[in-house]
Amino acid sequence: MSVQVPNAVAGLVEPVAEAHGLELVEVQFAPAGDRSVLRLTLDRDGGVTVDDLARMSREVGDLLDANDAMPAGYTLECSSPGVNRPLNKPADFIRFCGKPVSLQTNTAIEGQRKFEGLLVAAGEDGIEIDDRSRGRLSVPYGQIAKARYEHDFARDLRGERD
Repeated sequence: MSVQVPNAVAGLVEPVAEAHGLELVEVQFAPAGDRSVLRLTLDRDGGVTVDDLARMSREVGDLLDANDAMPAGYTLECSSPGVNRPLNKPADFIRFCGKPVSLQTNTAIEGQRKFEGLLVAAGEDGIEIDDRSRGRLSVPYGQIAKARYEHDFARDLRGERD
């Protein structure tokens, strides 16, 4: 059941998030005996507030309970993605083109699985990254195990803007 939980929860939660002007970034489910943890990561342009997260927690908790969508005994956590947000969907990659990213692949590409650099392009089938050590590489979405935006704090300190 644990593999199906994120998909089932996303199907229920996404319309609620959208109704509040929020994006459901990620659903994580960690089974832990009698007290599993369900983590929802939510965002919007300009960021989410504590009030947004509290409202979503109440509404989603009621929705999940009413639909019997979760195994008995779970803790629901709603949070923002933070500065270095995960990139999961093609739309995420498209939105962060031109930004620094890090990613890990399922299998090695040119002898390595971890890459950091500038996200150069994102399309229907995958991305192109200008990796700091390997140069420009194409990575199909199916090969990406984890990816996230890497905010450049040094650029902020220099006063540079996008």
